Amino acid sequence: MKLGYYPGCALEASSRDYSMALERVLKEIGVELEPIKDWNCCGASAAHSTNHKLALALPARNLTQAKEQGLAELFAPCPFCSKTLINTNQEILDGQYKVENGNYDGKIKVINSVDIFTRLMDKIQPKINPARLKDLKVACYYGCLLVRPPKLLKYDDPEQPTSMDEVVRKLGAEPVDWEFKIECCGGGFTICNEEAVLELSNKILEDAKDNGAQAIIVACQMCQINLDMRQKAIEKKYGVSYNMPIIYLPQLIGLAMGIEPKELGLNLHFVQTESVTTKVQNPQVNSVQ
Repeated sequence: MKLGYYPGCALEASSRDYSMALERVLKEIGVELEPIKDWNCCGASAAHSTNHKLALALPARNLTQAKEQGLAELFAPCPFCSKTLINTNQEILDGQYKVENGNYDGKIKVINSVDIFTRLMDKIQPKINPARLKDLKVACYYGCLLVRPPKLLKYDDPEQPTSMDEVVRKLGAEPVDWEFKIECCGGGFTICNEEAVLELSNKILEDAKDNGAQAIIVACQMCQINLDMRQKAIEKKYGVSYNMPIIYLPQLIGLAMGIEPKELGLNLHFVQTESVTTKVQNPQVNSVQ
């Protein structure tokens, strides 16, 4: 099985661990990623705030390239990238934007990281041992962009999403009930307003811990970076101790498959993940330290 793929900038740089886990897990179930040839930055992080035409032209070029490759669907792991591609599709379909130097019609389906694993569970389940994740309690964190804006994305419930929880449950882990699964971590402010990021991310970590989570599961590299890389700064600022691993959904799937943590990039995180990986590798351990 081949899957059209738009990696985006971050998965080839700061979020290489996300890319490693995706590629390793998909390879395990016989899914081959077919990247867009000569893909470019979709402008997700900045173009929309500086130049509206550029914000549409950048993703439109990627979509046009995908069509020329004969792709009907396009997997975009980054929620910001997937939203940008979907928004451009809609602008084209509504006649608000016309692709220059191409005949792209706005009809390639863009798929996010939770959706693709939901669809592939029939291939995943024969590869996993649910006992590996038994007693592991996790908080599924959707963030802002996976389910919103709802009229554009039309994915899951924008207030009470459950798609990631359902995948996690099938893997053998226990998703906790908590209040901050769709609250903003301050992703867009990660460089320009660190104080806002620390405040917002602290509330997410606090609620996850208060509800018994031993790790937070994410499908967005911006969320992962804020909750993982900034966690020590958050602990220092608020005088707390979380030591909360922030794990990508495909990393959790890989652990359920018995794949070595290093192959999934878990050794590249700022907050050490041994509290989870040791538990997974030794199911008889009953608690995460």
